[in-house]
Amino acid sequence: VSVDMEVVRRRKREVVDSWSEGSRKGLERHDRVELIMGNARFTGPDSVEVHLRDGGIRDLDADHIFINTGERPRIPAIPGLEDVPFLDSTSIMELDEVPRHLIVLGGGFVGLEFAQMFRRFGSEVTILQADDRLVGREDEDVSRALQEIFEEDGIAVRTGTTATEATAAEEGGVTVRLDSDDRDDITVAGSHLLVAAGRVPNTDGLGLEQAGLTAEEDGYISVNERLETRVGGIWAMGDVAGSPPFTHMAYHDYRIVRANVLDGGSESTEGRIPTHVLFTDPQLGRVGMTEREAREAGRNVRVAKLPMSRVARAVEMDETRGFMKAVVDGETDRILGVAVLGVEGGEVAAVVKVAMMGDLPYVALRDGVLAHPTLAESLNNLFMTLE
Repeated sequence: VSVDMEVVRRRKREVVDSWSEGSRKGLERHDRVELIMGNARFTGPDSVEVHLRDGGIRDLDADHIFINTGERPRIPAIPGLEDVPFLDSTSIMELDEVPRHLIVLGGGFVGLEFAQMFRRFGSEVTILQADDRLVGREDEDVSRALQEIFEEDGIAVRTGTTATEATAAEEGGVTVRLDSDDRDDITVAGSHLLVAAGRVPNTDGLGLEQAGLTAEEDGYISVNERLETRVGGIWAMGDVAGSPPFTHMAYHDYRIVRANVLDGGSESTEGRIPTHVLFTDPQLGRVGMTEREAREAGRNVRVAKLPMSRVARAVEMDETRGFMKAVVDGETDRILGVAVLGVEGGEVAAVVKVAMMGDLPYVALRDGVLAHPTLAESLNNLFMTLE
């Protein structure tokens, strides 16, 4: 099997351009909305100047200003990295060839998704993770299972490994020198290097001080539960406000601000249930608290766990890697969180999210009549295993 990366890239561009163009047209069809392309910075608490993309500067004043500038890839301070043609989460999607050996610096969401994708395209892949496990915010059993799945796919995973230097290889490509928990002074050589070491907020060029604002030490803008900054008339939302860095969470921020500003509501971020999906194969669907977070919060924790090998639909699909895990409050019987590492894990986790939104006890999913043989039906069996 061969992969034509030019075709892959063309399809990616068509999908992205379609969504981007649709969003732009959606804005421009409103007579009272003007879309201005350029880089803006504050000149006061109610004014900005925009360096227009086509040249020139435009000054704007407003009673309401909303900051939604997102994040960009974080480039770690590794000696020699500036002299190596490394890739980030944007540029790697513009490749017109399958890398011979892709080195991935970082074991978070971005690194894992691209690592597995290019492994399946035919690349040799090595993941370098400074922490002692992948996706460190998850429970240890989830991290361990993910690493086992990746290693089954033929991906080399090196945890507890810090990159100390990057150099261009004589025959092309890149060599990364490592400081490992196992031994010092080892190297790994590859044809391409993907830097997936986290992200940083786009606040350094906003002139926040001119508006009476200052970014936190990590660069994020501090807001209250209504996403208001400390300066009246200025809001921040999405990644730049420290919200969970996912599109759906940023969109929920918008809903909060819309309800409060336009409709006089009192919506807030308090009590919302975080949710996200790691789009590996199998997927990792996450809703709410991990077991570790629940115990650290002092909750009376009960845990339900079910391997995907006991899920009828997964067996029929021959997709039995992974497991499902739910955390329940032992006093209220309410579900605190779930991790579904399995085929269509994000879709199954969404069913649990709806139950949590409805404040249903776990027995509602344990005893609910769900169609056989669906993946969602496995929630019956999951909650039967409750400790």
